[in-house]
Order: sequence, then C-alpha cells, then structure tokens
Amino acid sequence: MLKPEIAIVGGGPAGLSAALSAVRQGAEVMLLDRDPSLGGQLVKQTHMFFGSKKEYAAIRGIDIPGKLISALEDEGKGRFKPLLNTAVLGYYDDGVILADKEEEAMLIKPQKIVIATGAAEKMLPFPGNDLPGVYGAGAVQTLMNVYGIKPGNRVLMVGAGNIGLIVSYQLRQAGVEVAAIIEGASRIGGYLVHATKVRRAGIPILTSHTIKEAYGKQKVEGALICNLDENWCAIPGSDKDMKVDVICLAVGLTPQTELLWQAGCQQKYLPELGGYVPLRNEKMQTSLSSVYVAGDVACIEEAGSAMVEGKIAGLFAAADLGYDEKVEERFLAYSQELEELRAGPTGAKIREGLARLNGGV
Repeated sequence: MLKPEIAIVGGGPAGLSAALSAVRQGAEVMLLDRDPSLGGQLVKQTHMFFGSKKEYAAIRGIDIPGKLISALEDEGKGRFKPLLNTAVLGYYDDGVILADKEEEAMLIKPQKIVIATGAAEKMLPFPGNDLPGVYGAGAVQTLMNVYGIKPGNRVLMVGAGNIGLIVSYQLRQAGVEVAAIIEGASRIGGYLVHATKVRRAGIPILTSHTIKEAYGKQKVEGALICNLDENWCAIPGSDKDMKVDVICLAVGLTPQTELLWQAGCQQKYLPELGGYVPLRNEKMQTSLSSVYVAGDVACIEEAGSAMVEGKIAGLFAAADLGYDEKVEERFLAYSQELEELRAGPTGAKIREGLARLNGGV
C-alpha cells in the first residue's frame, strides 16, 4: 500500500499545475497518468496560447508541459513522483485508489487526492457515423500533431467552436483540404481570432447547418449536409452532397467524472459547464473533504483556467495537511487571475453555470 500525502489523477495542464502548487507548499505529491508522457491535451496543441502571461500566453501548448515538469523537478526536491502508463481504475469507500501500471495492480491511499481527469469528446448520432473516417477532433489532432499522420485528404469539420476552428487550421497547415466547417447554431462558438485565421485560409464556415448522414462502402466517401431553421429543424430541399474522406466531429466535451461518482461526491447537471460536474467550494474542494478537483472534470474551459484551478486545488490540498505558508496571499492572486480569465462575453456562460452550481436555480 503506497501512502503519499497527495495523489493527483491526471497529468494534463490542471494536474501538473496542482502538483507544482502543492510541492511549492512543501507537500509530497504522487502524480498518476495513463499516458507514457505528461501533458495531457497539451502534447497535441501546436498553436500559441493567449490570455494570461502567467498561464503561458504566446507559448505553444506542446512546449508548456516541459516548463511545468522542469519546475516540478527543480522545486519538488524529491517530493514529486510521477507514475506514467498508470490507469486509475477505482476509488473505494476507505479512500483507497486501485491503479494498473503496465498490468501490475497498485493500491494507493493518499491523505488528499486531486482529480484532474479532464474530459471526453462528445459524439453525434447520424446514419453512417460508424464508418472508418469519422473521427473526434482529438483523434485527428493526435494523428497529425503527435504521430505525424494525415487523417485523410478532404475533411468536413462539424462544429465551429474553438476546437473545430483550431483543428481546421492545423489540418490546412498539414496540407489537408478542409471542404467546410459546419455549425448548427446561427453563429460560431469559437473566438473571432481563430475564425479569422480559418477564413483567411479559404475555409468556408457554414452556420445553421448540420450533417444528415455519412456514406461510403468501406469508409467515408461523402456526407449529406443541410440547412437548419430557427427551430433547429432541417429545411426541406436544402441538402448538399460533400465529397470528403474524413468527417471530424468537434461538438463539445463532457467531464470525465467516473472516479468522482465512485467516491460519492455530490454532483449537479449543468449544461453550461459541460454536463455533470462536482459541487465544490472556492478551494476546489468537493463534498468529500479529502477530494479536490481541477480542470475540465470540474468545468469545460480553456487550458489557462484549468491551470489556475489546479494551482488552487494543489494549494489547499497541501494547506489542509499543514503546509499553510502564504496560502491566503497566493489564493487571492489565483482567484483574481481566474476572474480575469472568465471576464467579458466569452466567459458569460461559465459564470452563469458557476452561479447555478453555487446555489442558484
């Protein structure tokens, strides 16, 4: 039985930031991640971040994990232990975590745990969605940006949020033709800066459109799309046939809260935050005093916000163990930064969801 002071599940931006925050307080941290390297979704983010300089604005996502890991190794001074290729399978009533490290079972009982498991891609039901050539946007990014493999030659992107826009631009950079980006809503959901880059690259964005079906004998050969009216109903006679060999779905994310359900944390369904999310206080502490959360598992947001939430979760997980030096000062700085990241019209949905999470209707 391994007994670290703090266990962090998930080595993405939130988990790495939580680990760094905790070791800076003086705590011992064990970080578990199922992948062979740390970084989570950052390892496929080739675009430059923007927003807060404290959260690596103007730095490419693929370069951020190295900076966080270097800081952890330098400041952890033997108190930071990463376990890679380690999948956490269960959380039990007595606070024990069951993990599998390369087919070897491990039992871990931390004093505090930070769940930073991120999110899973949502899929879209339509005839032919099981044909080879229908991918989630994360899979397309993994093929291109991690393994250097073109997913196809001509792509239909479904979804004009930030992920759909960014991946479309990355496809274009890789020499893949993007036939169009279609979006069911009457306006794009992503940032204007991303949409502008896409349009300059000659990629059409068709709002109030959806996919009706994918067709092909052994793999995707094309797709039928159509216009939607104000009630999101297909407009008769508006069908268009698009010859593509890849259909990429960028239709949103849902928090991966399975471990939180197992732990017995109270949760609430809030579409603004991505689905079921755990109730938590300003410390990122859930209804179970020993369990903290950070990142997309708590609220679907940008990586910058996930990193700040990780800082807060790691700070208070360590503080509750007695490592409480400069806690209020650091918490105030992190809270102000998070407030700035969620300011303006782009953060309105998140602010509304958080208000409802904290007792609103």
